[in-house]
Amino acid sequence: MIISNAVTLNEDEVELSAIRSQGAGGQNVNKVSSAIHLRFDIKASSLPDFYKERLLASKDKRITKDGVLVIKAQQFRTQEKNRDDALKRLVEFIKTVAIVQKTRRATKPTKGSKRRRLDEKSRRSKVKSMRGRVND
Repeated sequence: MIISNAVTLNEDEVELSAIRSQGAGGQNVNKVSSAIHLRFDIKASSLPDFYKERLLASKDKRITKDGVLVIKAQQFRTQEKNRDDALKRLVEFIKTVAIVQKTRRATKPTKGSKRRRLDEKSRRSKVKSMRGRVND
């Protein structure tokens, strides 16, 4: 599986198991194991340390205390589609961790923008005050 240009993930590191789906499903719901349970051990993976640290630091509820990412895919009716969905969600999750947010720098409004804002406020105030009742 390709994560980025430099990072790939071997499918042997991902443990997939078929389980029965939840919810209503008619006659086959208790017989067919169409849902997929994906388990990915972050600490034992071949990902670079940067990815591992970011994955383990994320506050996602799908990551256990042991550092195992668990994804349950049961959206589709076939096992193959659920398997592809689970692997796609794993890759997307790893990609989101790789994005580094820019640090926010506090800024102040300029003197000109403050003056323009106050001028507009006083202009609106005059317009509204003129809408009052006229005294004879």
